[in-house]
Amino acid sequence: MFQRKPFETASPEELGIRSGDIMAYLDDLEASDTEMHGLMIMRHGKLCAQGWWAPFGPGIRHGLQSHTKTYAATAVGIAYTEGIIRLDERIIDIFPQESPRDPSENLKLLTVRDVLCMGCGMDTMPPPSKDWIREFLHTPVNHKPGTTYMYNSTGSTLLGAIVRAKTGLGLHDYLKPRLFDKIGIDAGNLRWACMPDGMEVGGGGLYATTEDNLRLLKLYADGGVWEGERILAEDYVRLATTNQNDSASEAAVNPPATDNFLGYGFQIWMCKPEGAYRADGAMGQFTIVLPKLDMIVAITETAPGAHWAQKTLDITWDFAAKVTSDGPLPEDPEAAGKLERRLRSLNIGNPPCRPSSPTAARISGRTFRVKSGVFGPFGGNFMSGEGPNPIREFRFDFDNYGCLWHILAASGREEHIRVGTGGLRLTNILGTETACTQLYLAHGSWLSEDTFELRCRWMETCLEDVYTLKFAGKGVSITASNNSPFQFGGDPPAITAEMV
Repeated sequence: MFQRKPFETASPEELGIRSGDIMAYLDDLEASDTEMHGLMIMRHGKLCAQGWWAPFGPGIRHGLQSHTKTYAATAVGIAYTEGIIRLDERIIDIFPQESPRDPSENLKLLTVRDVLCMGCGMDTMPPPSKDWIREFLHTPVNHKPGTTYMYNSTGSTLLGAIVRAKTGLGLHDYLKPRLFDKIGIDAGNLRWACMPDGMEVGGGGLYATTEDNLRLLKLYADGGVWEGERILAEDYVRLATTNQNDSASEAAVNPPATDNFLGYGFQIWMCKPEGAYRADGAMGQFTIVLPKLDMIVAITETAPGAHWAQKTLDITWDFAAKVTSDGPLPEDPEAAGKLERRLRSLNIGNPPCRPSSPTAARISGRTFRVKSGVFGPFGGNFMSGEGPNPIREFRFDFDNYGCLWHILAASGREEHIRVGTGGLRLTNILGTETACTQLYLAHGSWLSEDTFELRCRWMETCLEDVYTLKFAGKGVSITASNNSPFQFGGDPPAITAEMV
């Protein structure tokens, strides 16, 4: 059984933070558009606040999206520290078999350092495929590397491939003894989505806990040293956490994301407070280091409708601005007690309770076959190249707890999902133990006599699917949506199914 040395804890006041200010921080986060999942605050190396919004919890891994990039860059940093990789090493020298026979002058200049700071000089990135490295190296390098900025998740995944080319080990196997085991990350609890060739998706495929993320960024905050052992070279940490590439061009891509315009280190963003930097994943996976305050804030959340939760960052800067004392403040047992009780009772909110309809008895136990449209997809990761696995047939068996939703997917995969209709989400464990996501929460409610709404989420992700089924005779029309920011194009075609 994995065990790690826990962090020391202290009251907020002992660390120069008012408990009331953390309460106000929680108020502001919960009043914003985001759905909070986890929060940890550390100052002077001690935890003063940590909480998770039920059904999320401290040991539940969470999809990191692009926060994964900082882990991939850390693997390169460790290899650099070990003398295995040079930052000025050319990419075509690392991957000679995948490089063009006659590389362009710009491609000849592309180095490890350029990839680390999003300075590849490309204007596009290739989609996932088994030959993704070759296709990456055959993508036109239209600008001199290091002179322009383009967010390039395939380039971030190439960082892991560089480590694999140099060591023969993928990201997980390389990092386990060199990083995870040393800083207290349970490697057995991590999950990785992989590219079609088996390489871990270093650009966005890791599932880890809020505390895992805090531990990673604490290593950077402490200059690459963990409990007296140097894991990352001091000069690598300095470069990684300071501006290495001007990211002001992001203003044209994402005007609201103002903290994205301030510069980029090695798979780490610069922030508005002086000297601050963060690891950052889509939909608000943030681990923020504020060196001037000797403070780290780790957040997992779902920020809807956009890749970047700028509002969460702005709220965090407002909170940080209230931390003005470097030493302890007078203890405030009443405020600290209220904060402690609140952190133990956080909740994302309960679903509606509309459990019954005459239609339930009519359709219960009857199989429906999808006739048109795509009902799903049932799992997947856009960077891995996995195609959709839509539902082909389904059946609801209603009872006093809700229903069992029986699914037959296109691949032949069968699942039997318990759906709560009594005002609670029921948890299902689906798939295999090695799957990135297994915890599937489902609840349903009757919006009207003939319309049943399913709200389902892979708990280890930010994503919630909403399926609205309108029954008429032997047919059903289905409207599907979810909160993913990675959806492109217009509305999906209508989905219909018929009773068989």
